[in-house]
Amino acid sequence: MPAPTHVSVNGRRYARPQVPTVVVCVDGCEPDYIAQAVAAGRMPWMRRTLAQGTALLADAVVPTFTNPNNLSIVTGAPPSVHGICGNYLFDTETGAEQMMNDPKWLRAGTILAALANGGNGGSRCAVITAKDKLRLLLGKGMAGICFSAERADQASLAENGISDLLALVGRPLPGVYSADLSEFVFAAGLALMQRAPDQRPELMYLSTTDYIQHKHAPGTPGANDFYAMMDGYLGQLDALGCVIALTADHGMNAKTRMDGSPDVVYLQDRLDVLLGAGVARTILPITDPYVVHHGALGSYATVYLPAADCARAAAHIASLPGIERVLGRTEAAQAFELPADRIGDLVVVSERSVVLGTAASRHDLSGLDAPLRSHGGVSEQRVPLVLNRRCAAAQTSRRWRNFDAFDLALNLGETFA
Repeated sequence: MPAPTHVSVNGRRYARPQVPTVVVCVDGCEPDYIAQAVAAGRMPWMRRTLAQGTALLADAVVPTFTNPNNLSIVTGAPPSVHGICGNYLFDTETGAEQMMNDPKWLRAGTILAALANGGNGGSRCAVITAKDKLRLLLGKGMAGICFSAERADQASLAENGISDLLALVGRPLPGVYSADLSEFVFAAGLALMQRAPDQRPELMYLSTTDYIQHKHAPGTPGANDFYAMMDGYLGQLDALGCVIALTADHGMNAKTRMDGSPDVVYLQDRLDVLLGAGVARTILPITDPYVVHHGALGSYATVYLPAADCARAAAHIASLPGIERVLGRTEAAQAFELPADRIGDLVVVSERSVVLGTAASRHDLSGLDAPLRSHGGVSEQRVPLVLNRRCAAAQTSRRWRNFDAFDLALNLGETFA
């Protein structure tokens, strides 16, 4: 019996790939990075694609962090459906703060798993992520290849569906704080696509790291060099006949005062003065194992506190310079499509150039060797959504989301010469 031509995932239908298809999530890709690199002549493939294919602006999900958005992209749904509302959360059942790296937190199936595990063997799928923190979440339930550049030297057939990666890619293991980590993702993806037609992936998801974007503004030499590197690999994948959809998990902005120092509102310090020490608990969902380049400072935070103190605390926080919005749990869940049971009593979003911290004593900023750039708020919601095929649906008034990338690649693209 032939495999079904479509799968249904989280209320949406997706066609099986008819040609090799690659969905790329460029971590921290503010649209201006592409604009500046194209204008500088550093992205010739992208320039042609913007002219001949489909070039859209889309909205990421809030909080504009890595885990919620990558999981939105691969599930085709917002966090209210898949449950991943940050890189980090306060587990009210255990009373402990935890990373959201474990697949147990995922409440929905992925498009990748559905296509890989379909009837008659399914589609050959591969996931390559820069950091290992995403690997288990992205690969949950998926038969196929799934590995991180960070731990490429440890990949095995049993755990990752592939071994001897360093030999296959022809590059050394990259450092986690480097542009090489993202380049390894592209190089590995290209190496897989260059295999025999009956061995190469039919669908591949590539997810990079935002190390460069945290350190280099759009149009700077470091940023343009990175986007030129990426353009070269995308052009080679295109030449192999791949459909390519490119989007981002979030944008990136400078978070500094005029003197270049970090502009931080330390919420826990403020609430301890207002309510008393330990009455409120501030959670920063940007927190992950890799904080050197951002000091765990982002533009979104949640606060847990007694119901009797909510209104007073919300009013106080809203009055602080640099605060854009303070929402209660129900209002925040509705506004940002979040799972209400996994966010605080208050959700706080800061302005474009401001970040939120807990207590000043808890943040080590000694690792910052450039003015702070970060993300998390509504100001980092706008991202690119690019397809190297024409798409008539792009002319509609539809609100495009970054989690429409698989829909665009599998359902809506039209081949062009």
